[in-house]
Amino acid sequence: MMTIEKGKKYVMNTYNRFPIALDHGEGMYVYDENGKKYLDFLGGIAVNCLGHNHPVLAETIAKQAKKLIHCSNLYWTKPMADIAEKLVGEGDFDRVFFCNSGAEAIEAALKLCRKFGFKTGRQEIITMKHSFHGRTFGAVTATGRTHYQEGFGDMVPHIKYAEFNNIDSLKAAITPDTCAILLEPLQGEGGIHPAAVEFLTAARELCDENDIKLVFDEVQCGCGRLGTYFAYQTFGVAPDALCMAKGIAGGLPMGAMLAKEDFAENFKPGDHASTFGGNPMVTSCANVVYDLLRGGILENVKENGPYLTASLKKLAEKHSAITDVRGIGYMQGAELNAPVSPVITSAIENGLLLANAGTHIIRFVPALIAEKAHIDEAVTILDKVLTENNL
Repeated sequence: MMTIEKGKKYVMNTYNRFPIALDHGEGMYVYDENGKKYLDFLGGIAVNCLGHNHPVLAETIAKQAKKLIHCSNLYWTKPMADIAEKLVGEGDFDRVFFCNSGAEAIEAALKLCRKFGFKTGRQEIITMKHSFHGRTFGAVTATGRTHYQEGFGDMVPHIKYAEFNNIDSLKAAITPDTCAILLEPLQGEGGIHPAAVEFLTAARELCDENDIKLVFDEVQCGCGRLGTYFAYQTFGVAPDALCMAKGIAGGLPMGAMLAKEDFAENFKPGDHASTFGGNPMVTSCANVVYDLLRGGILENVKENGPYLTASLKKLAEKHSAITDVRGIGYMQGAELNAPVSPVITSAIENGLLLANAGTHIIRFVPALIAEKAHIDEAVTILDKVLTENNL
């Protein structure tokens, strides 16, 4: 039985998978079981920040596997302490909680917000409409899109929504019961919408004025994707906590929540935990990823992110179906006046991996090692596909 048929028979149907079975990768390219080559501009959905089969990352995994893969959070390990020090030193935070995914990082943040608010009898959390924060009950409740909540009954109480990039809407949503505001500085699944600096600044001011904690979801837009290690550094507005995952360990399952001391201190032993969180295997890889990003890859994103924008805008001049190009760095989107599903399918057939961010937006989240030649190749294929689809 072939891989696809076997998967369809035995794997639970929670994804609309494309009919290809990937076998291996090298740099910006992956190959399916039949040997067909694809330029990967999806990057595991913004996960494979070093591309595929990066030699340093691969060697780190091999070496750490021979030392210690997992022990327990009842003990300390050097890789965990090292990456915690780097993350704290990089930004405006004092403490780190390690987990396994973006949704887990969001759950940790929601609990920390509630624990903070409990002291003053507050438990309301404001999130944004059209946001996406994950699939667990807390995270999907925080997600401001009812589509993800349908069929699951009652959601977690005391979570409400404001309009993204609308300061008046955010002000109106705040009540005496509000303890926290959670938002993405660049909305991903909601359509690749960057926050306005003025909106983030106003949110920061509102939180300071009302003793409310500001939390950023950087699960997709963080870890160097915008050209700075943390996404908030691109906007110049620091939250009280942030959630990260995806690219943090270059492809291994890892997440983290960072917080300032006066916020983090609300967690005590037993309040929250993660069996696999911060194990030596994933944290050894996170150290490598951080060092490599800081060693020049962030500069690559800063240099070539604008080139990706310019290339997509030039493509829009040729194809009237592209109505908007937006995003920052290596997290960008092209909005079409038609559903993008046929375009993405055709792109895959032509050797380019892409994904959508909503029904009408093509998402571009390549590995952070992507160079101008890769951007040119991707745009050339997309140009061909749009022409063939009469767009």
